[in-house]
Amino acid sequence: MSEQDTAAVVDTTDDEQHLAPTDATVDVDGDDVDGDDESRDEADIAADYVEELLDICDLDGDIEIEERAGRVYLTVTDDGAALRVLAKPDTVTALQELTRIAVQAETGEFSRLILDIGGSRDARATELQRLVDTAVERIEAGSTTAALPPMSSYERKLVHDLVAEKGFHSESEGEGRDRHTVITR
Repeated sequence: MSEQDTAAVVDTTDDEQHLAPTDATVDVDGDDVDGDDESRDEADIAADYVEELLDICDLDGDIEIEERAGRVYLTVTDDGAALRVLAKPDTVTALQELTRIAVQAETGEFSRLILDIGGSRDARATELQRLVDTAVERIEAGSTTAALPPMSSYERKLVHDLVAEKGFHSESEGEGRDRHTVITR
């Protein structure tokens, strides 16, 4: 998979943090739900939308909904490879935006939900780790900086965390779709 193919997975705000799940969980049927009514409504609307999309595409998938730090996370998984076509980064980004729009149309509120299909988030995190490792190797070999390709704010946040773990410094530069991360010693 090329860097261009995997450049965009999600589009979120720069202040998002990669946090562990909280105790608030919502199931697709609305049973045993923790959390406030607003997040439950957002989760139910999003799950219904994605479930209908899967039905239209004649795909099977299990939908899991979690709330982490006030944000709804929707994960779609299956036992086979049926979701592979939907798990492509650009497709996940588009489906996430469509799901957010459906929620906003229903609630009148902006939705910051995060969608993961078929493990696309883990796959992208692995790809970002490889990009960071390569950039750090270039710096250790003598380069003063290493610029990564443009990516979403969520991905840049993940990159900043990975870079900090390696003891290096990173900053986001550029505007809009050209915003990217530059790594320095």
